[in-house]
Amino acid sequence: MEEYFIVIFRTILLYVLMTIIYRIMGKREIGELSILDLVISIMIAELAVVAIEKSDEKLFRNILPMLILMVVQIISAYWSLKSKKMRDLVDGKPVILINKGKIDEKAMKKLRYNLDDLLMQLREKDISLISDVEYAILEVSGSLSVIEKSNQSSQADLTPTFTLPLVMDGRINSENLALINKDEEWLKKELKEKGVHDISRVSLCSFENNTFYIDLIDEK
Repeated sequence: MEEYFIVIFRTILLYVLMTIIYRIMGKREIGELSILDLVISIMIAELAVVAIEKSDEKLFRNILPMLILMVVQIISAYWSLKSKKMRDLVDGKPVILINKGKIDEKAMKKLRYNLDDLLMQLREKDISLISDVEYAILEVSGSLSVIEKSNQSSQADLTPTFTLPLVMDGRINSENLALINKDEEWLKKELKEKGVHDISRVSLCSFENNTFYIDLIDEK
């Protein structure tokens, strides 16, 4: 009988502990978990199961690895918050699969993402014709963001109809500049005209419909 009470006690304790751990690690939907978040979540869950099943082992011996994994996740999340390179490494980067109505086969091959996947996700967006798509972006969560063509847009207009980050965390995104056929000199000139002389102070600079959005890093 004592063994059952131990199992009940451990189950309740670990349930409370895991709830606290996941609250500390932050709220994210399952589809938004990075690879690191997913691996840590699976490992913590597995350690909790082992702690319940092996009631003869010391509880702290099972809890300690869970706490270590929590710390690892918190440190990586903080690092990702401060570093764009770390975010790209942990979360990956959004990839444009359809650019101005043209499918990017190289990008799809690199992601091992086939046409059936693309067509299925377009149908889920109630889009039956690829010719109606201006941009299709595969997000880091695996979902597909779709921007449809506008009947009023000019064919000569090369500016995107969605928010395109040109600077993030003080670093210029050369790939996005290339999408609008611009270079770093053009960007620096535009920012100077808007009173921004130091790009390292820019938290986010985006470009949409010929309009800049600029947010500077908060100074302490």
